[in-house]
Amino acid sequence: MGLDWIHQADRLSALPPYVFARLDELKAKAREQGLDLIDLGMGNPDGPTPQPVVEAAMAALQDVSNHGYPPFEGTASFRRAITDWYYRRYNVELDPDGEALPLLGSKEGLTHLAIAYVNPGDLVLVPSPAYPAHFRGPLIAGGKIHSLMLSAEKDWLIDISAIPEDVARQAKILYFNYPSNPTAATAPREFFEEIVAFARHYEILLVHDLCYAELAFDGYQPTSLLEIPGAKDLGVEFHTLSKTYNMAGWRVGFVVGNRHVIQGLRTLKTNLDYGIFAALQRAAETALQLPDIYLEEVQTRYRTRRDFLIAGLGKLGWSVPKTKGTMYLWVPCPPGISSTDFALSVLQQTGVVVTPGNAFGKGGEGYVRISLIAECDRLQEALDRFAAAGICYQPMAVS
Repeated sequence: MGLDWIHQADRLSALPPYVFARLDELKAKAREQGLDLIDLGMGNPDGPTPQPVVEAAMAALQDVSNHGYPPFEGTASFRRAITDWYYRRYNVELDPDGEALPLLGSKEGLTHLAIAYVNPGDLVLVPSPAYPAHFRGPLIAGGKIHSLMLSAEKDWLIDISAIPEDVARQAKILYFNYPSNPTAATAPREFFEEIVAFARHYEILLVHDLCYAELAFDGYQPTSLLEIPGAKDLGVEFHTLSKTYNMAGWRVGFVVGNRHVIQGLRTLKTNLDYGIFAALQRAAETALQLPDIYLEEVQTRYRTRRDFLIAGLGKLGWSVPKTKGTMYLWVPCPPGISSTDFALSVLQQTGVVVTPGNAFGKGGEGYVRISLIAECDRLQEALDRFAAAGICYQPMAVS
């Protein structure tokens, strides 16, 4: 007997389809057909977790004191490692006893922050395109999304001056993310100063996602929101160990910044989870304390792949700007085809997986995101398949 009389909560029906789940279905079918998939879709780092981190986890597993419930607010030593890392990287002083909170990955924290602070009907400002958790979290909480449409013409930066006055006055939270997923855009320090002034004027909580803080190239150093004077009075910043330290499956992240906002998130989480396994927190401490030579190796890996793929796409007609950060390229679809249709066509014709831009909101239509998560020989194979299938970029002729 079915349960047709049991219906999902309205909050689930408000969510747009999750394109990554659909991609997973199509990838499974392609594998069943014997296709050799080159999966450049998800931002899933392909390298191993650093050996010192693995060894720290193994040693911590042998320590029986780590086998019980961890503190709700995370271990004191991990929180200290977080605040030490922020001081070392950004010269930002934080109190480990109130201004840092470990998370089960940044996605969890970003979504739960919305549940902790968004009431049904509250207006939330979110760029489009954006990392899905930035708009899905507020939607789950019953919030109303006002999309801040981004464009290549403005380098995918939020145009604060274009936000209507009545919208700004109603807004409760603004989510944003630079270096950006999916566009790989970066923002100058002046932008952060402008957004802090805007948020202070309209009394808006700023939520900055800095999960690509260390994937930066060619001498570029990303700005932390908390570097800006006064930002800690009205904002928090999220970070993850997934990308830089190849720890995506470990599910370790953290949030820092305004202690009152963090306390609200902590209160919610005490009703939902028991935090990160203490042995993983010990491993995460080790990651944050790794010498800079490791970061340089990671940066070199992604920079090399970036340069290789941009050059290869160039031979197929694409002109992709050289990114300064992240592990992605944001690539326009050929004219006359939607991002979903293009991504599906590429998958079916070549076995190469890319992510349609509309997975990141309406503002992502017309683009696909390509993740730099394969070595150059596999990237070359992807390019060869594109060429063999006649997949290229030919701009519309101007009449």
